[in-house]
Amino acid sequence: MEPLFFSLSLFLPIVSFAFIFHLYTSISKPQNKTNLPPGSFGWPLIGETYQFLSQDPQIFIKDRITKYSSKIFKTSLFGDPVVVLCGPSGHKFISANEGKLMTIWRPVSMQKLFRGSYQKVSSSTTISSQSGARLIRSSALFKPEALAAFAEVMDSMAKSHFEEHWIGKSEVEVCGLVQLLIAGVAAKLFVGLEDPQRVANIARFFDLISQGLHAFPYSIPGTSFARAKKASDAMRNEILMVIKQKKTAMPQGEKLHDYLSYMIFRGDHSGRFMPENEVADKVMGLAFAAFSSPSLALMYLMKYLGEKPQVYEEIRAEQMEILKSKRHGEPLNWDDISKMKYSWNVLLEVMRLVPPLQGTFREATTNFTYESYTIPKGWKIYWTVSSTNKDPEFFPEPDKFDPARFESELPPFLNVPFGGGRRVCPGKDYARLLMLIYLHHAVRLFKWELINFNPKVAESMNPIPVEGVWLRFNLV
Repeated sequence: MEPLFFSLSLFLPIVSFAFIFHLYTSISKPQNKTNLPPGSFGWPLIGETYQFLSQDPQIFIKDRITKYSSKIFKTSLFGDPVVVLCGPSGHKFISANEGKLMTIWRPVSMQKLFRGSYQKVSSSTTISSQSGARLIRSSALFKPEALAAFAEVMDSMAKSHFEEHWIGKSEVEVCGLVQLLIAGVAAKLFVGLEDPQRVANIARFFDLISQGLHAFPYSIPGTSFARAKKASDAMRNEILMVIKQKKTAMPQGEKLHDYLSYMIFRGDHSGRFMPENEVADKVMGLAFAAFSSPSLALMYLMKYLGEKPQVYEEIRAEQMEILKSKRHGEPLNWDDISKMKYSWNVLLEVMRLVPPLQGTFREATTNFTYESYTIPKGWKIYWTVSSTNKDPEFFPEPDKFDPARFESELPPFLNVPFGGGRRVCPGKDYARLLMLIYLHHAVRLFKWELINFNPKVAESMNPIPVEGVWLRFNLV
């Protein structure tokens, strides 16, 4: 977080009169309504956005739960009044009322990064973003037969990755390498790219975009958002270039199997094809989603296993038992993944302690009541993971690493790394498959220890280790 950028003397001149007008009409008017949730809108103009972005969001939420309510409180983020719904009951309410009382909403920073210039960026969600999500869910992309084919591709790419980037070394920085593999898988399956240099560029673009997702959306040189916007534009141009290449290759009889090809040549009922820039935006968003959460979860998985040799040994015993049932060189399949119960419990515990998704936003489409409080139409709603995943009522000794928590099924809406309800992440099985295949080959080949304990972490919605995670390892 760049201190200069957030200094009041720099930020205030940037805020336009239109933004001031929007903020005061959206915040001051609802204050006249009765029975609003407890909480504070913070400073004029900037609300509590600085506090939200400049510290661990889990701390932000915990402090206000303690001060106001364990169920609900109000704040102001990104120039809008926001109500935060907490705990399993809040998660359940949002899931049950998706499309009835509320709709998806993205902060302006995310809209600017994932929408081309042809799309209007506004305080409200457009139909386009939702239709893109429905298109992904309706496709065969994440259905069992597709995942079965993905498993073989992921297995092959994971083997090649470890052979190329790990074997022959004694120390590695794992964050960059994890991102490289995850980006490579997403690039191949969704974009159809395999060139190592172009894949490396995509990994770098996505890393920069991650750092600007929830920043103030002004492209001031040297800021995280400016770097993210530049990377987003470069990534979009890369996909547009691939689209042109595919349109040239298709008439020549070349077979195309990736999702980008499906989007390019998929017409609607009237035979109309989606414009290239819209295809690029949707595929970029999908590929980034397939990159962001799995890479963050695997970074911390490798960190925790470097700290906890007993957990590593139990995982390795489970993975080697699976390996015994395979012929030499036979790739992993979905049945093998279903046997990795302890390994998956470990990953669930990693994602509980360091959620790859801290929360998401909705927008109230009508006035409604929750916990006897009025939520006005147009207010934003924040769905927060941290209000359950470290609550001692649900997870005793919440800061302790304990995969045994997941040996029995938890009640719904407690640990929700992939969301829940109607908007549960359609790629959750894809992420599970990829992460467990990566873990299988890591423990099959290596044993490691952590070099830099307690690495510094960026205080943001995406807790990326600033200095990386360094491992010392040996072949086993």
